[in-house]
Amino acid sequence: MFLAWQEKVFHTQLFLFEKSRFFASVISILSIYMKAINLPGLDKKWQSKWAKAKIYQTKDLSDKPKFYVLDMFPYPSGSAMHVGHCKGYIASDVVARMKMMQGYNVLHPMGWDAFGLPAENFAIKNKIHPAKAVAQNISKFKKQLELIGFTYDWAREINTTDPDYYKWTQWQFKKMFEAGLIRSIMDPVNYCPSCKTVLANEDVEDGKCERCSTLVQRKPIREWEILITKYAQRLLNDLDKLVGWEDSIKEMQRNWIGKSEGAEITFKIQPKGEIKIFTTRLDTIFGCTYCVVAPEHPIIQELKENISNDQEIQGYIEASKQKTDLERTDLAKEKTGVEIKGIKAVNPFNNQEVSVFVGDYVLGHYGTGAIMAVPAHDQRDFEFAQKHNLEIKEVIKNSNGETVLPFVLDGVLINSQEFSNLTSEQARTKMVELAVKKGFGQKTINYKMRDWVFARQRYWGEPIPLVYCQHCADAIKSGNYQKDQYSQGEINNPGWIAVPDKDLPIKLPNVKSYQPSGDGQSPLASIAKFVNTKCPKCKGKAIRETNTMPQWAGSCWYYLRYIDPKNKKSFVDINKEKYWSPVDLYIGGAEHATRHLLYARFWHKFLKDSQLVNYDEPFKRLQHVGLILGQDGQKMSKRWGNVIDPDDVVKQYGADALRVYEMFMGPFGDSIAWNTQGLVGAKRFLEKVVSIKGKTGAVADSKELVKMLHQTIDKISKDIQDFKFNTAISQLMIFANEAEKQEKITENTVLTFAKLLAPFAPHLAEEIWQEKRKGKFVSIFQEAWPKADPDILVDDEVDLIVQINGKVREIIKVDANISKDQALELVMQRETTKKWIGEGKPRNIIFVPKKLINIVF
Repeated sequence: MFLAWQEKVFHTQLFLFEKSRFFASVISILSIYMKAINLPGLDKKWQSKWAKAKIYQTKDLSDKPKFYVLDMFPYPSGSAMHVGHCKGYIASDVVARMKMMQGYNVLHPMGWDAFGLPAENFAIKNKIHPAKAVAQNISKFKKQLELIGFTYDWAREINTTDPDYYKWTQWQFKKMFEAGLIRSIMDPVNYCPSCKTVLANEDVEDGKCERCSTLVQRKPIREWEILITKYAQRLLNDLDKLVGWEDSIKEMQRNWIGKSEGAEITFKIQPKGEIKIFTTRLDTIFGCTYCVVAPEHPIIQELKENISNDQEIQGYIEASKQKTDLERTDLAKEKTGVEIKGIKAVNPFNNQEVSVFVGDYVLGHYGTGAIMAVPAHDQRDFEFAQKHNLEIKEVIKNSNGETVLPFVLDGVLINSQEFSNLTSEQARTKMVELAVKKGFGQKTINYKMRDWVFARQRYWGEPIPLVYCQHCADAIKSGNYQKDQYSQGEINNPGWIAVPDKDLPIKLPNVKSYQPSGDGQSPLASIAKFVNTKCPKCKGKAIRETNTMPQWAGSCWYYLRYIDPKNKKSFVDINKEKYWSPVDLYIGGAEHATRHLLYARFWHKFLKDSQLVNYDEPFKRLQHVGLILGQDGQKMSKRWGNVIDPDDVVKQYGADALRVYEMFMGPFGDSIAWNTQGLVGAKRFLEKVVSIKGKTGAVADSKELVKMLHQTIDKISKDIQDFKFNTAISQLMIFANEAEKQEKITENTVLTFAKLLAPFAPHLAEEIWQEKRKGKFVSIFQEAWPKADPDILVDDEVDLIVQINGKVREIIKVDANISKDQALELVMQRETTKKWIGEGKPRNIIFVPKKLINIVF
């Protein structure tokens, strides 16, 4: 028994003890949050350690399985990146870090797509030389990337403007030229009057320049074309091999290639000549009541003397030259045309003469540049025929006999001589057989994709490694040369001679005046020292090609150079390429589907045909990036004043908060507006993680927490693989909330959680790991990725659906391994079941383990 004074002392001591515990707890919590607030301080600390330990340096060859993850390298065409640029780079880094920990030899490189219009236009706008602008921008971009803590192996950094790099771009171009895949043309091409250069079809969007939105013109300029159409069918067929590509991207390429199977039919022209038409609907040919040729079609000039309204025709042709292809083919606009009086076309199937029109909605460079018109079975032809009071002749009817013109579907033929009563499909087969037999037609395939216009009349690009020699041109044209003296490309393009390998690279000269001339020539044309040279074949006078390559040239093969960036003898060692190719994961914008991605696939197939690489396709899996929009919902742009600088975000919140927020914003492929409150939430989550690491000390975790940990391991591993980063982070948050409720947790659980967090928040994860693991520095990214125990993942209890005569009556918790008899016994004892069955006896029992039991009465 305590005396009164002893009791008073005891309670005083107890109060002081409890008070000291309270303050210790407060101090502990405060210290934790003080550290949490200083999350940005972790960035440089661990980035420096990682760089010193060279943990991201990739081995060329290894016994480990390889994983090649690649970002579409950026154009250094702006003064800085914004947070939208970071999204894809963070995603690739998350995957790369997990793969490192899973035991893969990971290649995750970065470089710069620095030649071309984007960089040159930036330089012109800012009145700075492109070389200087690119160097400054690259320096800024690289510092920004380093702030975020990526796993890039900077020893493999490439730059498309480096002569050691573009030497091999020129070399590969030369190989294509020698193989006969490149030709010189002087045809109307897409021309941007603002950028003052030719554009490929893929660089034109809605009739406007993709770079500056200026309306594109059609202008005849000497150009180079790469014959990509020779690979059209392979490019189309091999899309089926790309099971790791999103269907939407593959469909965009299919539509761009635009395969059409049909027939090419020859119509005789009266009084002389002929035209060939391509049609996919040969079954409708008996309904042809007129033909239309493109303004560019040569038949117009060939029969000029026979055309009675030639002046009217020539005026129409001149007017069409002012229209873009988009304007000419716009389905929403009225189709125009003028009858060419004095000539007729003869339908070879019935020998009927029909009028011939010139119409600008037919393009000279698509198909044969001529069409047959069947007004009863084509909406466009129907409208044109009504306008010009032309005959509309029905030759296809609906199988049910009810037809409203124009009827554009397949059906049953009428008014078609011996082909009447056949189905459209049957008729097309028999008609093409007759055309082949009688020599006026053949089955053929047409592609919407055109050959690749490859030259630009600009300064900032790879010089084309060709010279023009008049002496060699004369020799080739006359046939006065020895066998094997010239390559196929030199024979196809008389006078154009490839520069020898020993003279590569042809370096871009350093000039003061680099602005485009606008006269159809590159600024290089005014540099006599560059232009005038000797022919490598005959040693006579020659002049260099002064056009440069487009911005797409260096990006067609850059993924190969990362594999072997220092190789002086080849663009890539074939054995290293065999180990690393194809790229396992490629991340970038969907806008490149019909440009870069199509070009790179073609380029790679040529290299494969030349036995320079080992595989048919360059990219195994492709993932597109959804945009990060400004807080106003518009695309981030200085123009709108809504750009968020990642440097500011990292400085205030830390790199990990930026990384977690961008991966948590929503589905990776979706476009989502930036919200700073979300960034605050990401930081708070990381602060909660800091508090959890202070809870270590338990001998064992609860059964529920262990189960949740293994569920988290399983989900995050799958979600990262499936690019479901937002749900992976959600699972991390769920586990963190549960762990926070525990009084203590084991150190193993904290360390396992740190590993799962590491791909998203590498700096904080490394801090936790190193704090718990003393001794020599071994990064968390050199440790093994956790594996979920399948036995622990198995649920002890499941929700069993109880049905009575097929209707759900209740859902009950049962043992996961409950048998059919046990389930029946349990259910039959329940009041709910008794209510519905009364005194009845079951006629049938349907039992699906772990799912449902259906009692049928």
